[in-house]
Amino acid sequence: MSAPVRVLVCDDQVLIRTGLATIIDAQPDLEVAGECGDGQAAVDLAGELRPDVVVMDVRMPVLDGIEATRLLAGAGVRHPVKVLVVTTFNLDEYVYEALRAGASGFLLKDAPPDRLMHGIRTVAMGAALLDPEVTRRLVGRYAARIRPARGTSNDIPLTPRETEVLRLIADGLSNSEIAAALVISPETVKTFVSRILTKLDLRDRVQAVVYAYRHGLVA
Repeated sequence: MSAPVRVLVCDDQVLIRTGLATIIDAQPDLEVAGECGDGQAAVDLAGELRPDVVVMDVRMPVLDGIEATRLLAGAGVRHPVKVLVVTTFNLDEYVYEALRAGASGFLLKDAPPDRLMHGIRTVAMGAALLDPEVTRRLVGRYAARIRPARGTSNDIPLTPRETEVLRLIADGLSNSEIAAALVISPETVKTFVSRILTKLDLRDRVQAVVYAYRHGLVA
């Protein structure tokens, strides 16, 4: 059997942190590598413990989750760590900034345990994760901060099928959900996603969603 995914849990609320750690440790393929209550401690512990994933709150003392994410996963970091941000609805702007800082995705704190576990596994595998419940609200509201859109959707260097897949990514659908919607195999969807990211010079699905909003592919 492969080694379990090692998770560092960072949240300044002890009750939430303990609850997350308990749920994670109950999974046979996951284990808690450490816990902490502020962003600076997360940065320090990540360097010491080398976790596979950091579950990161946003508003914390000493160093907030955005700056901590930038230090752990931002551009130029020699040994980036995958970060999954957890937040509440009223922190949309902060989460967007965290995604720009290098986070691999985000979930709501009130998400059911199975969704959180799925999120950790997804991020650990190198994929990006966007909670479909807030994808439109979050990225649609703050996408304009990335850069001014140039041209129209007609100028996007994608085939019609690739454009269709990109729209579904922007709607927050997973690969399996896209496969079901388009009646194609998940492997074919993976190929489309890879082509889209390569053609548009994007890092991951998070950037793909922002790109779709900025270029008018979704309302």
